[in-house]
Amino acid sequence: MNTAIITGASRGLGLALARALAADGWRLVLDARGAADLEQAARELGRSSEVLALPGDVADAAHRRALVAAAGDRINLIVNNASLLGPSPLPALADLPLDALERVYRVNVLGPLGLIQEALPHLPAGGTIINVSSDAAVEDYPGWGGYGSTKAALDQLTATLAAEHPTLNVYAIDPGDMRTRMHQAAFPGQDISDRPEPATVVPGLLALLVQPHPSGRYRIAQPAEAQA
Repeated sequence: MNTAIITGASRGLGLALARALAADGWRLVLDARGAADLEQAARELGRSSEVLALPGDVADAAHRRALVAAAGDRINLIVNNASLLGPSPLPALADLPLDALERVYRVNVLGPLGLIQEALPHLPAGGTIINVSSDAAVEDYPGWGGYGSTKAALDQLTATLAAEHPTLNVYAIDPGDMRTRMHQAAFPGQDISDRPEPATVVPGLLALLVQPHPSGRYRIAQPAEAQA
């Protein structure tokens, strides 16, 4: 049985991917900061697969160790999906509180790297690491400098990990805009109903597991883009 650790799995893209993997018989170790939402997700997914849900913060080293311990001796997939946006509405860099930015770096950069460091001894050749990135990592959107810089740092860590571990599949994935709570927080008061649901990204992620691509950074084409 394949085993996956998915962070930020109580909603959004993390939950959508967990649903697909559970339906395919994967054993899942799930994380989220919100215990109630995570428990609800685990109850749903537990009907079709073995699910271990550990609420906590990926910025916490003890929590990361607990996730890896729960996964066991062989981990086939790590999905670093948990992210923190930072202050909302998004401030300009000149107004961004440094303590808030430090917190975003702890969750978006140090947390994923720490989880990977802890899990590497349990990843077999051909194992997969997916770090969820953003177009804000490569584009200069006003207000997105703090969050975007954390994703740029995560992209660089991903590329270096791929070079250092050539037997693994290591991806930075840009899923594009999605209809999520985080995206709504980035645009408070705006209607984001035109954004695709996170489930539309899942087939592209599953394709990487079925037929691995060379390690690197990929933008997952959503249905409208694929038809264009």
